[in-house]
Amino acid sequence: MLNYFYPLIIAFFVALLVTPLVKRLAYKVKAVDKPAARKVHHKLMPRLGGLAICVGFWTAVLLTQELTMEIYALLGGGLLIILVGLRDDIKGVSPKTKLLVQVLAACIVLAAGVRVNFMTHPINGVIDLGYLGYPLTVLWIIGVTNAVNLIDGLDGLAAGVSAIAAVTLGIVSLIEGVTAMAFIPFILAASILGFLKYNFHPAQIFMGDTGSLFLGFNLATIAIIGLTKSATVISLFLPIVILGIPIMDTLFAIIRRYHNGKPIFCADKDHLHHRLLALGLSHRHTVLAIYGVSLLLGVSAVLMALVTTAQGMLIMVVTTLGVFIGAERVGILRGRDLKDAKHKKAYNTVAK
Repeated sequence: MLNYFYPLIIAFFVALLVTPLVKRLAYKVKAVDKPAARKVHHKLMPRLGGLAICVGFWTAVLLTQELTMEIYALLGGGLLIILVGLRDDIKGVSPKTKLLVQVLAACIVLAAGVRVNFMTHPINGVIDLGYLGYPLTVLWIIGVTNAVNLIDGLDGLAAGVSAIAAVTLGIVSLIEGVTAMAFIPFILAASILGFLKYNFHPAQIFMGDTGSLFLGFNLATIAIIGLTKSATVISLFLPIVILGIPIMDTLFAIIRRYHNGKPIFCADKDHLHHRLLALGLSHRHTVLAIYGVSLLLGVSAVLMALVTTAQGMLIMVVTTLGVFIGAERVGILRGRDLKDAKHKKAYNTVAK
């Protein structure tokens, strides 16, 4: 039994012990986050925390796991992501450069044979994607990588949501029979939890792009390896449900900005965490509320993997409807005006 927990213990304690060292390094190289109009902190904060997550994760994987081509691809692509994240946190990197590095990282994954090979649907069963699987894999990895980056707006938010998603990926991988890869997301979650001690509100350090991009890339890649080998209809939807918070928040941002006639890449203060803060929740309660939604999505994904296809599709439909109703209620879809004076004041001072 100890052999199962050994990798998790290594990942957790390495991240836990390395984080204070990374904090000192961040101040030394001036990798600090300054207060700004869309941010919730009031002082300089070190932002290389993702490096501690990476060190914890890689140490446990390299010491305890069988190094297959898929694992090498995960580590190799992750190395590129970490390098561009470090550069961005210290000096700044243009969006085009970050995108290029993400494409290169995705190509490393493709070169190892990790890709979406088919899609499934209830009518004709399996559809072989052929060469179309290559661009779809790249788009999936880039999309999830940046989606996790977008939700990194509050202390502990991206880290906690990613940990919940990683644990869910591990559980569903075991259910789907992909046991060889199932422990990798558990190790990732353990390294996140080691870092989260310093990142939960009030945070002592931020993960920065180093962490959010690294987590997004790993979650996206692990989802392909662990959840796309089954030819069942429901397997197509499991990664989307598990990574529901970052994916839906990004999707709603696109819908909202299009509806309001704004550029899709224009930043705003109507993401889920902004809206919950504006509705009167405290910083800590906002993060915990989003954790709760992530847990519900995780439970839904596990149930979908356990039940029949028809039952799984029903759970998927109910979950999707619930997400859209909830999004409309808190104003994520339209970025609606807050007529209540108290809430309007909270909204206007969310990032001050």
